[in-house]
Amino acid sequence: MAKKPRPARPRVIVTRRLPPNVEARMAELFDVSFNAGDVPMDRPGLARAMAQCDVLVPCISDHIDGALIEGAPERLQLIASFGSGVDHIDLGAARQKGIIVTNTPGVLTEDTADMTMALILSVPRRLAEGEKLVRSGEWQGWSPSGMLGHRIRGKKLGIIGMGRIGRAVARRARAFGLTIAYHNRHRLPFEVEQELEAGWCADLDSLLGSSDIISINCPLNADSRGMIDARRIALLMPDAYLINTSRAEIVDEQALIAALSGGRIAGAGLDVYTHEPAVDPGLLLLSNVVLLPHMGSATFEGRDATGALVIANIRSWVDGHRPPNQVLEGWI
Repeated sequence: MAKKPRPARPRVIVTRRLPPNVEARMAELFDVSFNAGDVPMDRPGLARAMAQCDVLVPCISDHIDGALIEGAPERLQLIASFGSGVDHIDLGAARQKGIIVTNTPGVLTEDTADMTMALILSVPRRLAEGEKLVRSGEWQGWSPSGMLGHRIRGKKLGIIGMGRIGRAVARRARAFGLTIAYHNRHRLPFEVEQELEAGWCADLDSLLGSSDIISINCPLNADSRGMIDARRIALLMPDAYLINTSRAEIVDEQALIAALSGGRIAGAGLDVYTHEPAVDPGLLLLSNVVLLPHMGSATFEGRDATGALVIANIRSWVDGHRPPNQVLEGWI
């Protein structure tokens, strides 16, 4: 396929509001249009945007499927996604169309791992319940049997997905005295396992059935979608906790709600939801779940670093080079 000419000052459309300094730098470098209202674009809006730009900068809330990509004119040459995940983009369709896709890996690892560790601490120790109790005015003071939770030191943490974030979670968990086991598509090198003090578990069912806390840190793809289904949730121990800061579609949300409401597992910490921003009413009614508004990567530093990578990817493309964070089909 012949290379298309790349404009020196490309027309860039950004689908959501970005940090002010990121938008200011983009405006210096590109002919850019921002979404001042920060309202997610609907499907027709995405189609219009894709028809009017050389570079589209979407976020994970923008679902760019094969039909949208196929309908885009030849002008669209680069989709520079703001974020590390690319499950919202049909990579195969983009490749067929000759559209380059980039992402921003690595910059949100520490922030997401911090939030994961916060949930690992918060759910067993019932921090959210305690905070609500104090605010309600119904707290009667300290008592030997009041607000009892579970100690995490000495417990087994099962990490599903031992990429950048999974490893960062493991490093934090070690400091709290957790024993680390993990399940990954590929086993880590021996030296890495030693550094993390993490044990390989080839069988996911075995990991689920033997862990006190499960942390989901794998990407969403064809293999992981629906991976934690009703059968696997039933393998969890009654005192187990499930933490998900990855993608909601990895877990059968209804099966999880049934297990939580029926007391078949102890609790959960969730930062992602199947139909977000809508949250299933069944989750809202549960006291043994900590619910966060998809804020795992929400730091000033992380957002600035993400914007810087988006800009670097676009500038490299404009200069005729392969962008540093070009995503290949089958990257995960």
